[in-house]
Amino acid sequence: MTQQTGLTKKIPRYIAVEGPIGVGKTSLTKRLADTFNYETLLEKSDENPFLDRFYENPRQHALSTQLFFLFQRAQQIHDLRQDDLFEPVRVADFLIEKDQLFAQQNLDADEYELYLKVYGHLIIDAPTPEFVIYLQAPTRTLLERIQKRGIKAEQFIELGYLENLNHAYTEFFHYYNNSPLLIVNSEEIDLINNDEDYRMLVDYIRSHPTGTNYFNPGPSLL
Repeated sequence: MTQQTGLTKKIPRYIAVEGPIGVGKTSLTKRLADTFNYETLLEKSDENPFLDRFYENPRQHALSTQLFFLFQRAQQIHDLRQDDLFEPVRVADFLIEKDQLFAQQNLDADEYELYLKVYGHLIIDAPTPEFVIYLQAPTRTLLERIQKRGIKAEQFIELGYLENLNHAYTEFFHYYNNSPLLIVNSEEIDLINNDEDYRMLVDYIRSHPTGTNYFNPGPSLL
C-alpha cells in the first residue's frame, strides 16, 4: 500500500456501502459499524411482502415491490433527518439514489413515470453520505454467491437480470460525484474474513480521501 501524506484521520460520520445483490455490502456495513461504534442503517428486504413474488414473476410484481422499497427507504431517510445527522454516526448498506437503478431495470415506461413522481416527492432533502464505498464483482461471481447463501426466493434470479443490474451499477457510479467514492473490487479482496484486507480498508477510510478512488488488493492504492 502506498504511503499517504497530508491526510487527516477524521472518520466520515455517515458512510454508505453499495453494490449489486450478492456483493457483500450488508456484511461489510455491519463490520464497519462494529469497528467505528456506529449505528447501522440497513435495507430490510425481509419486510417486503412482495419480494418473493417478484423473484418468481418479476413482470407482475415489479411495481409493488419497487414502491414498497421506496417507501421503506424514504422512511429511514426521514428518520435520519429527524435524529439530526450531525449528532448520530451511521453506516448504511444502501444509497437512496440507487433505488432508480432497480426501477429502470424492472418497470415499464408508464410504471417508471409513476415511480419517478413518487420518488421525487419522497427524497426531498435526503442527507448525503460523507463517504460511499462501491463494491464490485463480476456477474458470475455474484450469481455464485447468491446460490451459495441459499436464500430460497433468490434462487429464481437469472444471470441475464443480474448482468443488466451489474452494468447499471457500473454506469451509475462512473458518473457519481455527490460524495467521496471508493471503488472496491470485491472479487480480489475479502473484507469479511481477511483481517489484513479489512484493516487496509479501515486505514484508508480514516485517511479521509476525496474524489473517486480505487481500493486494490495488490501492493498499492491508486
